[in-house]
Amino acid sequence: MSQQLKRTIRIIFIVVVALMLIWYFGFEFPFRGRPFNASIHGNPPLTPRWALECWLWEDDVNTAERVDTLLEGYAKHDIPVRTILIDSPWSMRYNDFEMDTTRYPNPKEWFAKLKNKDYRIILWMTTMVNSRSDDTKVKDSEDWYHFAKEKGYLAGNGAQIKWWKGKGGFIDYSNPDAVAWWQDMQQQVYDLNIDGWKLDGTATYLHSMFGPIPLFYTKTHRGIMTARTYMNHYYRTEYFHGLTKNPEFVTLSRAIDRWYHPEGFAPRDAAPVTWVGDQKHTWESAGKKSGDDADHVDIALDGIEGIEMALQHIIASAKAGYNIIGSDVAGFSGSVIPPRLYIRWAQLSTFCGLFLNGGHGERALWKRSRQELEIIRKFSWLHTELVPYMYSYVVTGHQGGALLQRPVKGKYHYMFGDDFLVAPIFQDRLTNQVHLPKGSWRYFFNDDEVVQGPAQFKKDFPLDEYPVYIREGAIVPMDIKRDYTGIGDQYSEGLITLLIYPKENNSFRLHHSENESTLITSEDNGGQLHIRIEGKKIPHILNIKISEKPKTVALDGIFLTENKDYVFDQNGKRLIVTTYTYDSGEYIINK
Repeated sequence: MSQQLKRTIRIIFIVVVALMLIWYFGFEFPFRGRPFNASIHGNPPLTPRWALECWLWEDDVNTAERVDTLLEGYAKHDIPVRTILIDSPWSMRYNDFEMDTTRYPNPKEWFAKLKNKDYRIILWMTTMVNSRSDDTKVKDSEDWYHFAKEKGYLAGNGAQIKWWKGKGGFIDYSNPDAVAWWQDMQQQVYDLNIDGWKLDGTATYLHSMFGPIPLFYTKTHRGIMTARTYMNHYYRTEYFHGLTKNPEFVTLSRAIDRWYHPEGFAPRDAAPVTWVGDQKHTWESAGKKSGDDADHVDIALDGIEGIEMALQHIIASAKAGYNIIGSDVAGFSGSVIPPRLYIRWAQLSTFCGLFLNGGHGERALWKRSRQELEIIRKFSWLHTELVPYMYSYVVTGHQGGALLQRPVKGKYHYMFGDDFLVAPIFQDRLTNQVHLPKGSWRYFFNDDEVVQGPAQFKKDFPLDEYPVYIREGAIVPMDIKRDYTGIGDQYSEGLITLLIYPKENNSFRLHHSENESTLITSEDNGGQLHIRIEGKKIPHILNIKISEKPKTVALDGIFLTENKDYVFDQNGKRLIVTTYTYDSGEYIINK
């Protein structure tokens, strides 16, 4: 063979290898992420309203008795809970979808009791068919695993991996027979009227071994499949099948919380609710486990991540276009939750789409300090009150428009809708740095003064307040049933409270569904304030920040009566107008 031919063969070999490496690491290897995987995403789905209310869960006992105790305690102490998340272990083995009746006796009656109390129920699941499950009632399930393998229901010819709940193979979502078998087992809990799945992140583990090197693809019913494609199948299959059972079904999935998936875990179009995890009960990454964590079985990523890492991932998820994002309040891992951390994390979660109070550690707030109970109750209700505001961004985000959380200049700062600037506290101190964008702003928890932006300053925030600023011109629809936040009280229930900070011309479209809405506009010309409410009619309360008692207030050309139709709060500088019925919905307020 001539030297020239050898050189040519060598060049061809190098080119082929280079092209294979470019293809693999550039387009298939999940580390590359967003630049080549952006096409996996569509617009976020329509998250139902209930999923925007407060979630609760615990991961130390995992029994029906513990769930009942928590829910009874939260109800007794008037702390809002809409969704109860039942995490692992709840099944006989992973994932056979058969309730373990030693942990959850009489599941049909128990689930019905929860539903009758208007709770929503989410169950944890993964992609794994286990031959060994570490903490379920049935630990050895070799026969079950081999049945699935022999039927061809598992990806990679049934190749097994060790994961944090045992050992098993991956259900093959590309095989219709496998999916039919899988969904037939799931029907056991669909019949219990569940409302969603918590889809934990095992799909990212799918791989084949080339000697000691993991390659992130494997053989499936439809041929070679990458881990990224398998993840897409997982999140989309489970979400869209759930919608066939319940039109308000949701899946709770990971957004961005690992560096090796910068494009995110779940495709956005199959991510109605997302969380970032798993963090430790601490403020910032400490770099090592602490002594009290040494024997803990569920320390995630060596337990070094705290609220600061959660914020980094929330901001990254918002940048990537996820809409409803949250984290485990006070963190997931560890044993003891520091009280100030619990408070600050709950306050952060108030201004996230997902308020997810759960994980390890004591979640019975009445067993903690009185200060924690009262502050977290107040902020839990504030989050619940903001559901109409948040849901409107669910609709706009689904339609390709504005998302709920958008990062801005400042350490972990973000806009919560168009009207709130959030400057999260991520260290154990009262003082926090705030960067206000251009415009006029008021401190939400003491809104008498106007601050002009852009501005940068340090300010102390007591434990019962949080660094949140509201834009002048804001119109914020709220659903208020209690007086904890001071914006309304029990007499506000059944009406939409419209919190208005008049400034020139502003508007807000309150979405009731994708196709039904109410448009609220505010025009302030200095001497006169015009408020218009058009579209679907809503019983409402106008809560208007105004410096002096108005001379007259008129609705649809009829003058309203003070102390009957409206009141002026001299101390809070607020005009409160309560209206149950109206014609055209046009207010004229003479200052």
